Amino acid sequence: MAHNGRLPQRITAVLVYGRLPLVFGGMICAVAVMWNQSPMLYMLGVVLLFISMTFDLVDGWFAARFHPHPQMAQLADRILDKLIYSIIFPLVAVGCMWRLHYVLPDPKKTELLHAVLVLFLAITVLVRDNFAHFMRSVALRFDQELEYREFTRLRTIVAAPVGALLYAYAFYIPNGEPSLVYRWIARLGEAPLRTLFFIEIVFLVINFSSIAGYIRKYGTLCLDDLCLGNVQLRRRILAFFPNALTVMNAMMGLLAVFFAYQDRIREASLLLIGAALFDKLDGAVARRLGLTEPLPGQHPEPRKITLGGVLDDISDAVSFCIAPAWIYYFLVSDLRDPRLQELPYALAAVFYALAGIARLTYFTLDRHPIPGFFKGMPSPAAALLVVAPMIILNQAVNEASTSVPFWGMVCFGMMIAAAVMMNLYPIRYLHAGRFMSRHPWFGRATLLLLISAFTPFYGYCFLFFMALYALSPLVTWRIDPQDASRETRSKTARAH
Repeated sequence: MAHNGRLPQRITAVLVYGRLPLVFGGMICAVAVMWNQSPMLYMLGVVLLFISMTFDLVDGWFAARFHPHPQMAQLADRILDKLIYSIIFPLVAVGCMWRLHYVLPDPKKTELLHAVLVLFLAITVLVRDNFAHFMRSVALRFDQELEYREFTRLRTIVAAPVGALLYAYAFYIPNGEPSLVYRWIARLGEAPLRTLFFIEIVFLVINFSSIAGYIRKYGTLCLDDLCLGNVQLRRRILAFFPNALTVMNAMMGLLAVFFAYQDRIREASLLLIGAALFDKLDGAVARRLGLTEPLPGQHPEPRKITLGGVLDDISDAVSFCIAPAWIYYFLVSDLRDPRLQELPYALAAVFYALAGIARLTYFTLDRHPIPGFFKGMPSPAAALLVVAPMIILNQAVNEASTSVPFWGMVCFGMMIAAAVMMNLYPIRYLHAGRFMSRHPWFGRATLLLLISAFTPFYGYCFLFFMALYALSPLVTWRIDPQDASRETRSKTARAH
């Protein structure tokens, strides 16, 4: 019976501690591949990395049940995570640079851009790990109990597969052995750059979200330790976080334009959804941190222009005004249908961008805002509304459908209509982000839209969802502004 009791401990020890030799072996194989370009060593390195990935996905579950020392096993698991990611991600960054010089005969700018993105990804992973270690050390100084929930750590679950995928891509050797294993691995080595870009961007967002989670959990303790009661210093440090989310909003808009230029309208729409999410988060974080309230002893000032507000307006202009206009212009200018080419689509794109900037200017200068409502359609909603029919149009073009002229006309009309609706200031649009915060069921229901992204009906679902919001003032105008401005549910609703 004692022997049977020690078996789970041995399995856990193999899973937890066996990853480091596997990754180290993969590193040796990668160095050898860069030296002599051996397909066999490349295949061996990829197999070692995938075995290590499998161990990484299940070792947390075993480590949590490592009796009689579960905390020691958890600590060893985290230390090994830090060591392994410190090896694998710098390694794949070097591998992507090596691939540019020795594998690709004529590298393009997009391939160089991808290698630079992998370098930034490696830096982000290492910064996140060191930041997490710092925040945990601060929490321990304040006698805070650390939580160990392996399967809720989405970043850790995703990191190992992304590292293995990038390893298979970076050190790929063409014309290898004609075996089944090599043919399967070659599919990863020949993965399209657009797919890799999308996976890496999602992984970057997950890493930043992980950093935000640590800040939310232990940030107050850290600030108490750093600021020593200095309220001004505390506020300046806190202002960094909503501003960083605002910059991510602009980055998502620029990436959406890049994907649209590559004829990937579906991915561009998902990035604009990400930009809208960051736009929601930066305001929510600023309000949650108390940055929108005056300091103690100061009188509230009427909506003055601040650096954060200007930065937010610039990011919104990039992501929700300029980016959709560029995407529309790129999409329609490549169409050969004479009916669509006769339309003044360039003027429509310019008109939409200028109308969006005018709407943002009015929102900044408005001295009498309505709590919980927007005057005119908000620019994020307008951007998503005009992108929705573009998804259907792009799909119709790829399928050589006869509906291309119809959806081209719909896109043109939607650009004009959205530009007008953004500047119809007497019409009040509900703050959708706060509505989701008060009604979590509505936020969960919107996940169905993201699930539909993997189906041919994504564009139609997207358009239907945004059309409902465009018509929502017919119903939501009755909601009390004080109720619409709340970030959370009422206590009565929670009790029920």
